[in-house]
Amino acid sequence: MRKNGSPPSQQVTAFLNARLIDPASGKDEPGGLLVKDGVIADLGTHLRRNAPERAHVVDGRGHVLCPGLIDMQVFTGEPGQEHRETLKTASHAAAAGGVTTIVVMPDTEPVIDQVALVDFIQRRARDNAIVNVHVMAAMTRGLKGQDMTEIGLLQRAGAIAFTNGKNSVANSRVMRNALLYGKDFGALIVHHTEDPYLTEGGVMNAGEVATRLGLPGVHAVAESIILERDVRLVEVTGGRYHAATLSSADSLAVVRAAKARRLPVTAGVSINHLTLNENDIGHYRTFLRLRPPLRAEEDRAALVRALAAGDIDVIVSSHDPQDADVKRHPFAEAADGAIGLETLLAAALGLYHKREIALMPLLRAMTIAPARLLGLPSGRLEKGAPADLILVDLAQPWVVDKTLLKARSKNSPFDESRLQGRVLLTMVGGAIVSEHAPATP
Repeated sequence: MRKNGSPPSQQVTAFLNARLIDPASGKDEPGGLLVKDGVIADLGTHLRRNAPERAHVVDGRGHVLCPGLIDMQVFTGEPGQEHRETLKTASHAAAAGGVTTIVVMPDTEPVIDQVALVDFIQRRARDNAIVNVHVMAAMTRGLKGQDMTEIGLLQRAGAIAFTNGKNSVANSRVMRNALLYGKDFGALIVHHTEDPYLTEGGVMNAGEVATRLGLPGVHAVAESIILERDVRLVEVTGGRYHAATLSSADSLAVVRAAKARRLPVTAGVSINHLTLNENDIGHYRTFLRLRPPLRAEEDRAALVRALAAGDIDVIVSSHDPQDADVKRHPFAEAADGAIGLETLLAAALGLYHKREIALMPLLRAMTIAPARLLGLPSGRLEKGAPADLILVDLAQPWVVDKTLLKARSKNSPFDESRLQGRVLLTMVGGAIVSEHAPATP
């Protein structure tokens, strides 16, 4: 699909006078880029000011032109809870935020644990979504952590990875078998690392802040225990494993050790845990009740350093829409989760503007790194690659207004925050699907 008034993907589009950044190759140079038939036809400094005749010209004005973001953890409400989010509304939110590919999680009603449901999501996405949509199917039936799904059949139907969603698999035998079967099919197993017995009843990070607020806490050891077990199972099975969203400094040592032993282990982190900490909860702000919970500032800083060092591979939005009925409760009774597709890039750029991390590794974790993990052809600027692109003004400030967000639910942890960095244009498959007017000079 394409936005009304945008050039069709068959037409030549020329991006001129842009700053080309390609995390896959390390390219960062002024230049231009040509799009034809939905793919990148040419790029480089020789195209900085020259466009073919009759091409649709986009003046980059020196702004960053880079691959569109790939978000490999997006929860929606479709099927079953469309009042929270649909594939259509999620895709419009994604396009506005510069996310050109979303991977939807199986935590729906019914759970995406059968071939027919994978097919349903793909058909709905083709008919309604304006960005690329892929399915991460359930690795256990009903996400109950007991009986494995048909990984081979689901993969053949189009599932690109397997997860137990928000639920950890407490049964080590089931987790071992999932890794074994995943290895047979070359499938990536993605796991939420929280011991369900240690997290039961907890609503925020255990520590001084939780004590002061009078809220039950969740210790970081609940995360590292599951992670350590999983890494040992990877060592035994050889299966490909990805820790979905780490939140604590203690877990980083486990990941580093696994990578040092060349185990097929990777790790992700949500933008919330890179940019927020437990103190931001303030006076019981339920939009910041998350899972895993926000940790101490020391943990947040350690996660950013790990990202810069390559110990953490991927940044996700962990987009998890919840409606007002389940958020307007006392903190301990509110549902966990926050939306994040529209603020993912801008919030991440805050780390760059504060000089906590360079731009290239920041973009790498949202483009080529998830693309390689999931076997996707996008996430790079090179001839023949899909024309999934974004034009970004790194300096443009804006204030998050939840009433203007395109997501159906409005539970943004960055509501009323001032962010710096705006996506001016999003292109998917050669078609412009979102545009935002640049700031007036």
